[in-house]
Amino acid sequence: MREKVSNPILPGFHPDPSICRMGDDYYLVTSTFAYFPGVPIFHSKDLLHWEQIGNVLDREEQLNLMGAEQSWGIFAPTIRYHNGTFYMITTNVGNGGNFVVTAEDPAGPWSNPYFIEGAEGIDPSLFFDDDGKCYYTGTKSRREGAKYDGDNEIWIQEFDLENMCLVGESYAIWHGALQDAMWAEAPHLYKKDGRYYLLIAEGGTAHEHAVTIASSTNLREPFQGYKCNPILTHRHLGKNYPIVNVGHGDMVETQNGEWYMVVLASRPYGGYYRNLGRETFLVPVVWEDGWPVINPGKGIVEDTVEGPELPAFTAEVIPEKEDFDDDRLPYRFLYLRNPKMENYSLYHRKGYLRMRLAPERITDIVSPSFVGIRQTGMSYILETKMEFVPNSNSEEAGLVLLQSNRFHYRFVITMRDGLPVLQVVKCYDGKEEILEKMVIEDLDKNDGIRLRVTAEGQDLKFAFSYDGKSYPVVKAGVDARILSTDVAGGFVGTTLGLYCSSNNEEVDNFVDFDWITYRNI
Repeated sequence: MREKVSNPILPGFHPDPSICRMGDDYYLVTSTFAYFPGVPIFHSKDLLHWEQIGNVLDREEQLNLMGAEQSWGIFAPTIRYHNGTFYMITTNVGNGGNFVVTAEDPAGPWSNPYFIEGAEGIDPSLFFDDDGKCYYTGTKSRREGAKYDGDNEIWIQEFDLENMCLVGESYAIWHGALQDAMWAEAPHLYKKDGRYYLLIAEGGTAHEHAVTIASSTNLREPFQGYKCNPILTHRHLGKNYPIVNVGHGDMVETQNGEWYMVVLASRPYGGYYRNLGRETFLVPVVWEDGWPVINPGKGIVEDTVEGPELPAFTAEVIPEKEDFDDDRLPYRFLYLRNPKMENYSLYHRKGYLRMRLAPERITDIVSPSFVGIRQTGMSYILETKMEFVPNSNSEEAGLVLLQSNRFHYRFVITMRDGLPVLQVVKCYDGKEEILEKMVIEDLDKNDGIRLRVTAEGQDLKFAFSYDGKSYPVVKAGVDARILSTDVAGGFVGTTLGLYCSSNNEEVDNFVDFDWITYRNI
């Protein structure tokens, strides 16, 4: 019996999915932009249940994110397997452009990057043909000159795997399905029954997003679009539909001959607001008359999906609570840009994450003392237990709900008039406002303090506790919509995390976090 699970298969900030199969095993990667480590990699055997087995770009020599805006950095990775080697190719926007890394084991280690000279544009992908040749596909503005912003071409060129470089001539093979198509991008090539198929996204990554396809018998000739394009979109369903922005697909064939596609989409709530960012969904595919049909009879992405005829796979369940008992953080935890690892310690005090108050602020394009996880539900409870006594007005530590350096909330302990204060800070378009502050007594005489944020849809409540029983409210009725891309712009989803800073001052202080919990409600 086929199993049915909830869609998205990867909730929260997991955009631009790419998938490949090796034997009976499936591997999936997504974009990370200015977060480190880059490109989480997931494993499954049934396409429904996924377990993160590592991060492809987990070393500083692989990933330079310094100076990267929140929505710069790593764009649209593609993962492929060929002759015993895994290839992940992507773009580092702002720091080097397009590059490829390789590994024999998808869990790592992955190689240092091979940056590709002459590879213009973004969204690179590799295709391995039957004759052993490899081809690079990407997207850039039309070579003859763009007539408007987003007037792109999909181009192809042979790729030398031994020297990791482009060879021969490049060819423009498609410009998208629609007349005056906008943002033809995210190309993926496949070969089926002797024909080549080019799957792309167009329309931009918001409400007009779509998946379109073209075909050819020759890689060096223009591809012909399918007369029934787009093969998948939700733009006709309106902004009140619960799943929107559908696009950026990648297909995979199971070992039993069934086909599926992973796509990105968003789930707005509280109006057309997408705090969760772009998530990874799964849809079935069948082939009719030489073309793919998505979710036959419905043609849309649904909130549940029925899996293929594959053996059941049990993935590790992500715990609600992280106790910091291990010698490293779990794979799902994220830093901003390249972290200064001397600011973090799991060994100074067993069972605690110690974070040093560094001068860097989360409001700047820097690497602050921050560790976060993805928001994965519309309503949730986020809580931490921490030990911290501020020594000056410049010091703060606590929780942050982060969309970007310019749009976020901080729930932090600081000092005012010689007294420790708990305050809720709103940062909107770079301008900070203290929404509420409360003097907290005997901070150094208690066994730590708990900070809790409760989100009920777009309504936030900030509270604290010493005993874990009574939770006085500091501020309620706070609007979470500023944490959506509709307000903040950009391509990332909300992350929730631990933060501390000395706000441009050099100090010798730290905060010990005992644990952090996150639970969807």
